[in-house]
Amino acid sequence: MEGLIMAGQMLLGLSILVGLHEFGHFAAAKYFKIRVDKFYIFFDFLFPLPGVMNFALFKKKIGETEYGLGWFPLGGYVAIHGMIDETQDAEALAAEPQPNEFRAKPAWQRLIVMLGGIIMNVITGIVIFSLLTFKYGESYLPASEVRYGIVPNELGKEIGFQNGDKIVKINGRPFTEFNDVYSPEVVLGDNAYYTVDRSGQIVDIPVPNNFMDRLSDEGQAAFVLPLDPFVVDEVVSNSPAAKAGLQPNDRVMQVAGQKIQFFPELQKALKDHAGKPTVVQVERGGQPVSLTVEVDDDGKIGFKPKSLLNYATRHYGLVESVPAGTKQAFGVVTTQMKAFGKIFSGQASLRKSLGGPIEIAQQYGGKWDWLRFWTLTGMLSMVLAFMNLLPIPALDGGHVIFLLYEMIAGRKPSDKFLEGAQKVGMALILMLMVFVLGNGLFKTIFHF
Repeated sequence: MEGLIMAGQMLLGLSILVGLHEFGHFAAAKYFKIRVDKFYIFFDFLFPLPGVMNFALFKKKIGETEYGLGWFPLGGYVAIHGMIDETQDAEALAAEPQPNEFRAKPAWQRLIVMLGGIIMNVITGIVIFSLLTFKYGESYLPASEVRYGIVPNELGKEIGFQNGDKIVKINGRPFTEFNDVYSPEVVLGDNAYYTVDRSGQIVDIPVPNNFMDRLSDEGQAAFVLPLDPFVVDEVVSNSPAAKAGLQPNDRVMQVAGQKIQFFPELQKALKDHAGKPTVVQVERGGQPVSLTVEVDDDGKIGFKPKSLLNYATRHYGLVESVPAGTKQAFGVVTTQMKAFGKIFSGQASLRKSLGGPIEIAQQYGGKWDWLRFWTLTGMLSMVLAFMNLLPIPALDGGHVIFLLYEMIAGRKPSDKFLEGAQKVGMALILMLMVFVLGNGLFKTIFHF
């Protein structure tokens, strides 16, 4: 049953996002009086082969446009008349362009049509995060709650932080929220410093002048984290933790005999036993329970922790929630850009970083939770916008690059060139799909 709920949430979320993305293209095309032959949620062919297994689960022609639901549940499309894409090639467009064709319109209008889907996904992401912020508020950790101190990463240690330090002041002034530790006033400021209580001794830690560059270069924005006691909140279905019998509300007490109190301690202990079967002792209903868990090669076992620190909630009015929601939405894009940067620089594994439908479904979870559903759907909307903007032929970003070239150079690439670029782009997308789907299945079976 959990698997059906996961799949159902994923399909609903992606259907909403794909439908809105394609509607962005559709609406822009219609506005400029361009004929749209088809509007489909999912594909009515074996993507990316338009001539293979052509059938729809539902279709209805209204005016000049056929609306339908395809059988291949991965994406969707609009067939814009006169545009070289996965549904039309140069040979199909050999005749002189008609006034209602895509290729007959000025480059700036075609550019807006190609950006329509991306713009719609960005708007969707902003709306979702803004409404979630309005309804649920914004959670934050009061500085007074970080009573156990902090744990620094390598960069935090380099500038002088130590495990258990309690940050009491920033630039000589008390602070109220723990996130103030990362504020631009500190990481970008001159002569900035932290004051910590280290086992009763007050110590000032100066912030280096090049600290912002170090944060950007090393991708370690959270250079200190609060030490937080925790319990198990949710166990990922079919994960090593689930197979070992870990349950919600379990409290991890030991890993291979090592005492565990805080989540960062658990993370380090699991990394030390990565790829090995490890005895994890938990407290369940006041009684100790020993479990043998197959820790994966990344030092993870597959559960979401629930911090026992007391978080507070900041509430917003409807108007105030828009900038807060916009910030959250574009934070997803920033994270994606950093992730791609790490992949291209070799700091992160492509195989481990990319996930397919299986991973997306697992993120939605086996229980229907509307807050989680809309949060993930908002994130996916921004990811979809970012991915479609990549300058790969066959994606919107590839079309945008060619249109910008046309607007700057004053001449457009030939239809034959565009057709060739489209085929190369489709081949790249197909290879990526095979990799992602195969990699997702491989990781699910072997917990890689």
